[in-house]
Amino acid sequence: MALLEIEGVSKAFGSLKAVDNVSFEVQAGEIFGIAGPNGSGKSTLFNIITGIPFGPDRGRVRLDGQEIQGRSGNAIARLGLSRTFQRETSFDGLTVFENALIGATYGGAVKAGAEAELRAAEALDFIGIGRADFGRLAGELSVFDRKCLMLATAIAMRPKILLLDEPASSLTKPEVETSIGLIRKIAARGITIVLIEHVLTFLMSLSQHLMVLNNGQILARGVPQEVIADPRVVEAYLGSRRPDL
Repeated sequence: MALLEIEGVSKAFGSLKAVDNVSFEVQAGEIFGIAGPNGSGKSTLFNIITGIPFGPDRGRVRLDGQEIQGRSGNAIARLGLSRTFQRETSFDGLTVFENALIGATYGGAVKAGAEAELRAAEALDFIGIGRADFGRLAGELSVFDRKCLMLATAIAMRPKILLLDEPASSLTKPEVETSIGLIRKIAARGITIVLIEHVLTFLMSLSQHLMVLNNGQILARGVPQEVIADPRVVEAYLGSRRPDL
């Protein structure tokens, strides 16, 4: 049985069908990549899955066999799903450690106290944020360090599956390479990953399966090298020529 099952989900905003009858599965332990042009429905799909800030208009979302559509974001998190966001998101007026602590307690997995503090510290250490930075305000961090903090906060929840929304955006080439290493490290821990990204080389270097959305529908999916060679993908997402990978 797949860890994550999406069955016929749709979401409309007025006459705009942002996600239109999308179905796919993610197996436990894999890195599943999602690509598509701007406005194709990628982030809306993540919102539907996580219940933040909304669920689907119709369709089913199953996590480890349990239907989760219609549940609150924190209830879904408690079942083992966490996410990051397209823009660096943190509580800027709180410290790095306090941000990770919120992740450790979000959804009620553990209450504030020694266990939560242990989870927060372990997550920060795992992502590579040094103890000297635990007391820094999140708002003082660089873009890359804030992305790392988002990862640590999500990992502190100890999820079964982690949804990453454009983790490479606004990063330098060396930072992108570091991020690739971090995601591989997370996957090696046994956490299933669903990854949205515009940087194609980033997706290709990480994903076992790739799905391309266009106009809210699935355009192609399968083995990454085969998907990017699909003429429909070249036309809709990659432009008039296949990129040199």
